[in-house]
Amino acid sequence: MSGHDTTEPTTTADEQARRWRLVLGAAAEAEAGGLADADDLAMDQALGSLYNAGDAEGKRAGGLGGSAPRVARWLGDIRRYFPSTVVEVLQRDAVDRLELTQLLLEPELLEAVQPDVHLVGTLLGLNSVLPETTRATARVVVHQVVRAIEQRIAAHTRAAVSGALNRAARTTRPKPRDIDWDKTIRKNLAHYLPEQRTVVPERLVGYGRTAQAVRRDVVLAIDQSGSMAASVVYASVFGAVLASMRALRTSLVAFDTEVVDLTEHLTDPVDVLFGTQLGGGTDINQALAYCQSLITRPAETLFVLISDLYEGGIRAEMLRRIHAMRESGVQVLVLLALSDDGAPAFDHDNAAALAALGVPAFACTPDAFPELLAVAIDRGDVHAWAQTRARDR
Repeated sequence: MSGHDTTEPTTTADEQARRWRLVLGAAAEAEAGGLADADDLAMDQALGSLYNAGDAEGKRAGGLGGSAPRVARWLGDIRRYFPSTVVEVLQRDAVDRLELTQLLLEPELLEAVQPDVHLVGTLLGLNSVLPETTRATARVVVHQVVRAIEQRIAAHTRAAVSGALNRAARTTRPKPRDIDWDKTIRKNLAHYLPEQRTVVPERLVGYGRTAQAVRRDVVLAIDQSGSMAASVVYASVFGAVLASMRALRTSLVAFDTEVVDLTEHLTDPVDVLFGTQLGGGTDINQALAYCQSLITRPAETLFVLISDLYEGGIRAEMLRRIHAMRESGVQVLVLLALSDDGAPAFDHDNAAALAALGVPAFACTPDAFPELLAVAIDRGDVHAWAQTRARDR
């Protein structure tokens, strides 16, 4: 269980009792026995500070107290004794269970926290109240998380999207230098002449010479209500990656009950994130109205709405706008979440209404999003792709 233990744990009865004792806390000491190792005692104290249930009246027996130095020491302890994946869960639980949000406004505490997507979401929710002494530290934390996400998704995204754009630019009347011989041979295998040991290409396949042209427009509309925090982080990084591709014209809009166009900040996803303000209500219809004004080439536009679909605006108008986009030739994707957080909560009635319009709404992980983008840009069957992904999980 310890983060610094590199040996395989034993599975003896004593080891099992030790594990149960750490999981269940002091209440299990009579059955599981006590803890003798100093590291085990420190781990138990760190867990007890967060999870002790308290007395019969529900009052907490443990707790981290109200001072930042004590919290900072606790953060240091859990990073010492637990692996990073566990640290992220403990930090998240500490913010939720012990109401440590205000302490995150202190720079010395932020420096002790292990950065992750959910911490970034918490900081973005505090964006408007961050003091200047903390803002610089908060930017460092957000920057670390953003760079980690970029390393995870950027190369895959560029490769998948570039491949789809190249396929979309194929022509059946290419110049000799533009012939894709591999694709041409595959398309003409039925015309193989055994006696000649050759393929007679009745149909040539090649690439258009439009590498420098903007081939597709992408509009990302991100719901920045509090429940969408992780999706906002990932979508902002994806937006920056797409904006770096010259063959795409990418726009990014964040909305709650107001609409903020963050397209000019796409050169730096950290700036994009600090341009958002998590929390508040949701007016999807108003956001759609603004996004419609950005669409000048409907047949070449991919519109991606990332929202849990809890609409606080005019529902009928929201559905009408989605329908109008589809009728004009815009490809419309609706993602209920873009995160690794598992099945999201969402408005099932609105999701069903969109499906009736031919727009399936589903959640997508960041690792799968590049493939989804490629299918959409290739004008493939997004609904079939989503069903296949769901079956494979």
